Amino acid sequence: MSASPTFVIVGASLAGAKAAETLREDGFDGRVVLIGGEPDRPYERPPLSKEYIRGEAEREKVFVHAEGFYAERDIELRTSTEVTAIDPSTSEVILGEDERLPYDRLLLATGAAPRRLPVPGADLDGLLYLRDLEDAEAIRERIARGGKLVVIGAGWIGAEVAASARDKGLEVTIVEQGNVPLERVLGPQVGEIFRDVHAEHGVELLAGAGLEAFEGGGTVERIRLADGRTVECDFVVAGIGVVPRSELAARAGLEVDNGIVVDERLESSSPGIFAAGDVANARHPVFGRLRIEHWSNALNQGPAAARAMLGRGQPYDRVPYFFSDQYDIGMEYAGHGSGTDEVVLRGDPASREFMAFWLREGRVAAGMNVNVWEVTEAVQALVRSGIEVDPSQLADPAVRLEDLGTERPTTSKPATGLRKLATQGARFPKRFLQARFGKADDAPVSSLANGEARILQIDGTKAACYRDEDGSVHACSPVCTHMGCLIDWNAGERTWDCPCHGSRFDPDGRVLEGPAKKPLKEVHTDETSKAAAAVREGR
Repeated sequence: MSASPTFVIVGASLAGAKAAETLREDGFDGRVVLIGGEPDRPYERPPLSKEYIRGEAEREKVFVHAEGFYAERDIELRTSTEVTAIDPSTSEVILGEDERLPYDRLLLATGAAPRRLPVPGADLDGLLYLRDLEDAEAIRERIARGGKLVVIGAGWIGAEVAASARDKGLEVTIVEQGNVPLERVLGPQVGEIFRDVHAEHGVELLAGAGLEAFEGGGTVERIRLADGRTVECDFVVAGIGVVPRSELAARAGLEVDNGIVVDERLESSSPGIFAAGDVANARHPVFGRLRIEHWSNALNQGPAAARAMLGRGQPYDRVPYFFSDQYDIGMEYAGHGSGTDEVVLRGDPASREFMAFWLREGRVAAGMNVNVWEVTEAVQALVRSGIEVDPSQLADPAVRLEDLGTERPTTSKPATGLRKLATQGARFPKRFLQARFGKADDAPVSSLANGEARILQIDGTKAACYRDEDGSVHACSPVCTHMGCLIDWNAGERTWDCPCHGSRFDPDGRVLEGPAKKPLKEVHTDETSKAAAAVREGR
């Protein structure tokens, strides 16, 4: 490596932005160049299918960092710049037609591109895909107009777009080749639950349906199915999966197989070239080779790749994680299951508060919690441990997840990387991840002054604590029961408020305003009065 090294990051994505941030945080004082093809600085994708297209979040809220972040840290952010080639023999990337940029280390965080529909009429206006901010702007504008939307594909993007459009009052039809939504990932049993959720909210699902063509005079007006049926529409959003953007790597001679093949430290077949995020096909110690397309993978792999570029890398072994929200359903998923694994349900799906586990050879390959909170670390521990579990105990809510088996992992938990996100990005992911993984104030309850409220860490549990003017302490969970966001204290009203969806609770956790329907879980402290607890029990 040269005396004044240059680290180049191709892809001004979440993974790329977090890698650049980590290089500076870890003391790298060489040149950092972050190159992106889009005109915008790096932004986060989860809000694009949710609050952003509903018009509930403004453009500035989706960016990973504030506008001045990169200049302040001497990170050269080059937007609207095309990388046309990589020359490993000279350690250079080629920009545009002939600009050559030398590198000492190179990170490819080029992400993935949406699959396109190869059917007649696919060039009509009004057929939209969702991958980047420009796509989201177009969908947001069409949703604001109202009308009839047809969604092609009932994967995560399709399901979230459909839910967002229904939330804004549009008529929605989903066309899906499979039998139920999310069947490939969740399997038919859990997919049926999501089918019922969408049906309850008025979405028409055309399952087992093949798409034949789009029809219209310049703009899509209807779709035609393989069985001859037609569905009228005002616009279409297609969400049929993505493909990794690995063309640069392939042309440069790197090993490519469903993405850029990298080792457990995210280094490719060409020494000094690394990959992270959607494009990286990495070796995982639990699951073998994995290419993960979810937000948390980009969030965490970017920093991991940066440390590997610095020669300080550790094997990347985080358990895959993602979250979704559709209507009043909030869920988290940890692990890597498949639609063919054995499914064990914990709780009653009809209540819309339950957990699902995917078992492979008696071991938990993945777990999902739906409107059940503060269990993700326990699920990830089960996945990582590889222990055999008794399905009947796994299904029993009375058996603590922590008590299943004896092996308890102690490394590579997701809290650190996810907690960093809590200071950035759109409001819902921020507050959601703060509630899941953020640390509270370790100060004792006795430190609260009369009239003061804070979120404290009490015996390993976060508690929203308020000491009233008479000196009595009121304590409850700080996790909103609507969608799992972190609540804030409203000193003027003396209430705990959810900044994401507007729910409001009194100091003892009782619901004052929806959309939350259930009170906050009570938390006992040494100073919590028995009278307050009794009041809560009697609501």
